[in-house]
Amino acid sequence: MADNSPINGNNDNVVVSIPIWQKFLAEVLGTYFMIFAGCGAVVVNLDNEKVITHPGISVVWGLVVMVLAYTLGHISGAHFNPAVTIAHASIRRFPLKEVPPYIVAQMIGSLLASGTLRLIFNGRKNQFIGTLPGGSDLQAFVVEFIITFYLMFVISGVATDNRAIGELAGLAVGSTVCLNVMFAGPITGASMNPARSLGPAIIHNEYRGIWIYIVAPFLGAVAGTWVYHFIRYTNKPVREITESASFVKGQRGTV
Repeated sequence: MADNSPINGNNDNVVVSIPIWQKFLAEVLGTYFMIFAGCGAVVVNLDNEKVITHPGISVVWGLVVMVLAYTLGHISGAHFNPAVTIAHASIRRFPLKEVPPYIVAQMIGSLLASGTLRLIFNGRKNQFIGTLPGGSDLQAFVVEFIITFYLMFVISGVATDNRAIGELAGLAVGSTVCLNVMFAGPITGASMNPARSLGPAIIHNEYRGIWIYIVAPFLGAVAGTWVYHFIRYTNKPVREITESASFVKGQRGTV
């Protein structure tokens, strides 16, 4: 979700060195559990007369992103998404040398989760858990670009800006995912994540419209982070910003 600094984004002056293998493992596990829960909700819904419902699936995606962001954000930044990794690297908030291992880790997590779900729900229950356009390719491309832009814009605001209420970053990002899936799910599947679409596509050998879910999220994420990077500029000193950045810290002084 964020860069390699702690998830609350309010400790940029604290340098914590974390071995790349720990970050790699965190991204594999995080992406695995995100895909397993989110896509698992999709296949269970399809196999059981839509008992979870579309709003329920949206909530599952939002909750799993929020939980994993708080669990692994301080280790790897909780990207779980190649588009997020590339976007952070494009504004130099993430080292370029770590981009390839992060993307590999995210793809491994997605493939393992998709494979696990296919093994569990096989035979008659072998539902495709990937993403397919519900309308035209152009419509799907535009929707994926916009919702990924929105997601990355929120991530940039709450997880990388010292002026934000950093303790609520995971909640804000998870809520954004929930909102996007709620309204864009029936149109595109609301991927926002090349790994989320590629993993199931490879496991199920279903590649219709896959270019949309690779190109649009990358473009949307880079655009979203650059737009926020442009409007976040401030001449305030870091100390002045960080003293008023934390809602929780501010409340502690009044108790």
